[in-house]
Amino acid sequence: MAEPSFARLSLLFFGFLLTFATYSWVFGPDSGFLFGTRVKKTLRSDPRVRFDHSTEKPHHPLDPLTVREIERVRTVLSGYDPGFGTGSATVHSMALDEPDKTRVVQWKKGNKLPSRRAAVVAYWGGQTHEITVDLDSGRVVSDLVNPTSGYPILTVNDVYAAAQVPLKSVEFNRSIEARGVKFSDLVCITPFAGWFGPEEEGRRVIRVQCYTLQGTTNYFMRPLEGLHVTVDLDKLEVIKIVDKGPITIPKASGTEYRFGVHNKPVHMDRVNPISMEQPDGPSFRVEDGHLVKWANWEFHIKADQRAGMIISQATVRDSETGKPRSVMYKGFPSELFVPYMDPEEGWYYKGYMDAGEIGLGPTAMPLVPLNDCPRNAYYIDGVFASADGRPLVQPNMICLFERYAGDISWRHSEILFTDADVRESRPKVTLVARMATTVGNYDYIFDWEFQTDGLIRVTVAASGMLMVKGTPYENVDDLGDKEDDAGPLISENVIGVVHDHFITFHLDMDIDGPANNSLVKVHLEKTRVPKGKSPRKSYLKVKKYIAKTEKDAQIKLSLYDPYEFHIVNPNRKSRVGNPAGYRIIPGGNAASLLDHDDPPQIRGAFTNNQIWVTPYNRSEQYAGGVLIYQSHGDDNLQVWSDRDRPIENKDIVLWYTLGFHHVPCQEDYPVMPTVAASFELKPANFFDSNPILGVAPFFDKDLPVCKPFASS
Repeated sequence: MAEPSFARLSLLFFGFLLTFATYSWVFGPDSGFLFGTRVKKTLRSDPRVRFDHSTEKPHHPLDPLTVREIERVRTVLSGYDPGFGTGSATVHSMALDEPDKTRVVQWKKGNKLPSRRAAVVAYWGGQTHEITVDLDSGRVVSDLVNPTSGYPILTVNDVYAAAQVPLKSVEFNRSIEARGVKFSDLVCITPFAGWFGPEEEGRRVIRVQCYTLQGTTNYFMRPLEGLHVTVDLDKLEVIKIVDKGPITIPKASGTEYRFGVHNKPVHMDRVNPISMEQPDGPSFRVEDGHLVKWANWEFHIKADQRAGMIISQATVRDSETGKPRSVMYKGFPSELFVPYMDPEEGWYYKGYMDAGEIGLGPTAMPLVPLNDCPRNAYYIDGVFASADGRPLVQPNMICLFERYAGDISWRHSEILFTDADVRESRPKVTLVARMATTVGNYDYIFDWEFQTDGLIRVTVAASGMLMVKGTPYENVDDLGDKEDDAGPLISENVIGVVHDHFITFHLDMDIDGPANNSLVKVHLEKTRVPKGKSPRKSYLKVKKYIAKTEKDAQIKLSLYDPYEFHIVNPNRKSRVGNPAGYRIIPGGNAASLLDHDDPPQIRGAFTNNQIWVTPYNRSEQYAGGVLIYQSHGDDNLQVWSDRDRPIENKDIVLWYTLGFHHVPCQEDYPVMPTVAASFELKPANFFDSNPILGVAPFFDKDLPVCKPFASS
């Protein structure tokens, strides 16, 4: 039996990179990106223009850590514990330890910045450390050890090292050879372990699952089914190998997706390239790298290792006075939960917590100009820390652009006026902040879209590849009564395993300030009309209920018991006396149907309701807890909310879980068309009237002359 060569390990690493690593770590134009020695990369409106991050300084209390600050933190840590110099201590996350909310709200441009601190999650000696580094004094000011169950977010070093471990096993190598797979075609990835009890207790473990690259780059469609390995992440040794014997490997033909490589004909007329042109340039501007100003909106934006993209201090101008008014202090995707519905040995543990287990920032590939983002988009890089604490840059991670797709902001035509032509219409132009992240097989696109009428629309779209299961069957007629419980047959020898997607958002709504906000549940109650009072038999009556404590705000949505949910400030009244507010408008949604005692659902208990409201607590940011890898579910949104704290007239946080069930079909193969779900945050008595009534329409003279190629 041939021993795995360095070339084979390199190919294994290549496969891993396709899955988890990012452009700036490995494929950047110079090796300095990996170590931060030449930390430069693209930014601004042209994705080809370089920006020198090495001289960047913070300008706002919420600006992310700069390259210089990350380097300073690394120096402080190296002096704090020698392990940071030798590599025995690893940095799993490093971000700004944000100042107290009150100080941020009171800060004005030109004021001195609050003290800058870094929040570091590190791991060494089998223990997790939550460390706070004061950048002004250059010292560690706190070090909390093993605060909860669970382990830190994984590093690229963790998963790369784990993926190599099986190749040291003679048993594993024999299993690969028995399947007729060349080691040069082997790709192994590292599904996360979850937590199911004794096997995972007291040690960091990870699973390894393998595929073949032979004949395609889309190895996800060619699994080596029936072979699964459990690895100890700290000892880097095999714990267990499960081999159910060779199962038919799906074919490579028809799986390629790269343009110019696949040769599948497209039976449709050509769609010509299209672009929105802006003769006067974009209407928005970005100040100091992170402060966005557009129309009547202003907000702070930054890349984040865990959440991917964070929107902070969103304000909109009052339509009567022109003064900025607070809407949201902070909004971001707090956690993703993706449980797969297959209880078999090689699949039961697949219930991913993508934000807390691997992070949405490091997996964000550079956005593709003209395809991910249109012309005139503005690009923002992410600056993070690698496992050794050195800075690295994720280029073109976020884009900002204006969107116009022929939609209408408002309109009315009047047919009764015969002596006047009354036809009024206004175009809808919006501002979009976008990030896309590739978490293993799935690609997620996150959009925050701002409208001039005060509405914020948050959209999550999913594409990429299914996580499929190999099967000996080629046609549903062959299955008979053996139809696989895991999911439908979507191609020859390929089962698309049924799974869910849940994305829980942290929405720190500050309607006209952080204090004195409340949740109002607006109930539509069916009322029977007394006999003889009206030709009508029934109608809907509106009744309002103020949530007093957290359990009043544990909400499951129902079409047949409809509510609206408003966050209001009772101290800010409209001209006619209504409290200023915003309401959350759910889009299409799904609920988790797993039993509450099922281990994945215990950890993902933040999906037990679609809406939650909790009092603001700066330690309660992540719905699944800070340390979510192999966590026991003892530090999550369900646990916090069950404390039943008061939430009336408080600084409160709204949590919303967007979800959908995914039953795969043939059209999802070999790469999925994008599917999207969204929700909206919409003004509710926030303005005294329609805030965009006076907006001017478009006129021909304002736009370049574009003649259609043909007209009917």
